[in-house]
Amino acid sequence: MSRSPKFSIITPVYNPSPHDLHVMLETARAQRFADFEHCIVDDKSTADHVAPTLRAAAAADSRILLHTRSEQGGIVAATNDALEMARGEFVAFLDHDDALHPDALWAVAEAIGERDDLDYVYTDEDKIDMQDKHFDPFLKPDWSPERFRTQMYTCHLSVARRTLVAELGGVRPGFDGAQDWDLVLRLTERARGILHVPRILYHWRATVGSAAASQDAKPWAYDAARRAIAEHVHRVGLEAEVEDLPGWAGYYRLRPALRDRPLVSIVIPTGGFRREVYGLEVDLVVHTVQSITDRSTYDNFEIVVVADDRVSEQTRTQLSELGARMVPFSRPFSFSEKINVGALHARGDYLLLLNDDVEVLPEGWRRSWPRRDGRSSWIESMLLYAKHPDIGVVGGKLYFGDTRLQHVGLACRAGAPGHIYRAFPHDWDGYFNNTLIPANYLAVTGACAMTRRDAFDAVGGFCRPLPINFNDVDFCFKLYRAGYRNVFTPDAELLHFESSSRVPDVLPSELLFLQQRWESLLHCDPYYNPQFAPGNPDFVVPPYFRTGEFVRP
Repeated sequence: MSRSPKFSIITPVYNPSPHDLHVMLETARAQRFADFEHCIVDDKSTADHVAPTLRAAAAADSRILLHTRSEQGGIVAATNDALEMARGEFVAFLDHDDALHPDALWAVAEAIGERDDLDYVYTDEDKIDMQDKHFDPFLKPDWSPERFRTQMYTCHLSVARRTLVAELGGVRPGFDGAQDWDLVLRLTERARGILHVPRILYHWRATVGSAAASQDAKPWAYDAARRAIAEHVHRVGLEAEVEDLPGWAGYYRLRPALRDRPLVSIVIPTGGFRREVYGLEVDLVVHTVQSITDRSTYDNFEIVVVADDRVSEQTRTQLSELGARMVPFSRPFSFSEKINVGALHARGDYLLLLNDDVEVLPEGWRRSWPRRDGRSSWIESMLLYAKHPDIGVVGGKLYFGDTRLQHVGLACRAGAPGHIYRAFPHDWDGYFNNTLIPANYLAVTGACAMTRRDAFDAVGGFCRPLPINFNDVDFCFKLYRAGYRNVFTPDAELLHFESSSRVPDVLPSELLFLQQRWESLLHCDPYYNPQFAPGNPDFVVPPYFRTGEFVRP
């Protein structure tokens, strides 16, 4: 290790059990990386064992700096007192009943290396019960701002540059229970560099009454978190209101509150095919457009249909009656070329790329299926993100015709992209609820994708050498390499009548082209933790996973 930053471990203490307090102190003391100080503030604990235990620990280890408050001030006051004591380059937050892996500080220091721009580092975590048994490992993605606004996923272990924390005023009064989320929201708005260390280095104690054990443990914390997110959303210019995620305390959703309604150009390539839907043969593209006009609450859009010569006059007439504008396409089939042609004819600053075999779903459809009346703010939900200058493309949540999951984002494994949770049940919540919340991914499907025209043009649109497959993945990769983030939102829901009983044919030449062009991304997906089991990208934790390491039998 060429560089050796000093760490200040920050621990506010109030009445932990004797066992939990002992484990916390011992796992801090036993750190492989020895250059740290442990700033402990006793918030005037009333339990008889706390004060003598802390005094004995401080007497035995000069790295422990102990302060006892004269009156109880709560976790915010105690944390800020500990921050005032700190002199390290980085502060690492350790709760009074949790535990550190012996390599925690060493692994963070090694990851920091020679970088001078890192202001925030976080690691993976798991939980430990009252018998110190490990469970519920949380293998996290690299920095995902869109996910972080609805789920405090970085949590433990969090390490921050001390001077920046001081500039921000530490943790804020009035946000007790969510003071860490509020701090990291403010910190990451200013951070020059953010780093994820993909190892479980923190063990979160699940005791009776703790947030790790129960969603209902600290109801006041959920209100504080909602307010912290709302203030953050206002600061970064997102046009949204913050709501609770139904059924999941501590998770949130952003409800669009758009200040204007720009023209959205919905571009739909079609070959005019027919198929059985709900027991009736329908014209797919007409069915798609009808669902858009019937169910969309957004009213400022145009529909640009790029039509093959094979599209019948009857279909063209029906589409025109629904308000769609027809663009002829007489060349051999190429999805990429059709998208580019449609974009050239589009008038809006926002392009919504859509397959011709989808159906917009009404909000709350899962509770009333097969009832299909009602409307949806799916366009607003995508615009909420697409309007932000850092976002490249926004993808929706798609289901097969039988309602199984078709798309909730794409991940890269072993040199190829794949659909996450393909064909899982429609009500699958996912790994730490990742089908229910927005998140960043390297790529989303082009079957329903919104992008700004300036971003589309900046990367040259869709790639002509990929006429059938992977053109959407390539487009997303280009945006990512150009510095944009790509987003999945669960609030734009559509059925996709793609066959769910077969794997789509892939031309070997297209896969080879993609692999040669994007080898590094296909083998190192920043949003899919490398510790997950090999195979399909379904967030499977290996069965031999124990205490933050791979321990094979």
